[in-house]
Amino acid sequence: MSFGNSESLGLDTRIETGRVAVPRETFNLFNGETDAVPQGAPGDRGRAARVGSKIGGERLGMSVYDLPAGEAIGPYHVELTDEEWLIVVAGEVSVRTPDGERTLAPGDVLCFPVGPTGAHVVFNSSREEARVAIISTKNEFCIVEYPEDKKVQLWAGDAHYMLDRP
Repeated sequence: MSFGNSESLGLDTRIETGRVAVPRETFNLFNGETDAVPQGAPGDRGRAARVGSKIGGERLGMSVYDLPAGEAIGPYHVELTDEEWLIVVAGEVSVRTPDGERTLAPGDVLCFPVGPTGAHVVFNSSREEARVAIISTKNEFCIVEYPEDKKVQLWAGDAHYMLDRP
């Protein structure tokens, strides 16, 4: 039985977020289009899609990264305000946490809790491109610590700050 898509049924494809109406879109986790990551952003040698904003998410975010061989999604860091989940979509990636390093395969899911026990870096240690999705809670105010770089990153709404840590 086929129900068709919402447009063919004449349904409104916009969702009310309490602020503005956002078009309801879909994103395919396996082959959805990614864009070049801006220089200096996590994963900037790969490609990414900010899926949460594309599909109208407010409380959860998702980014999908296409990581070339040898590349990482940013440096080792600690999320002090948001929990993150990693889902390996294609290829293999390595993850370093306080517990050590491990390799993950397609379908593997790993949680990075808030605080020092959730410290991590995700990198492609294989010879092939990998695709991963990272789902996270979204807070209006976000703090990320980079312990090896002695830096702290702050987001307050749309404002963004990188600070040196003493």
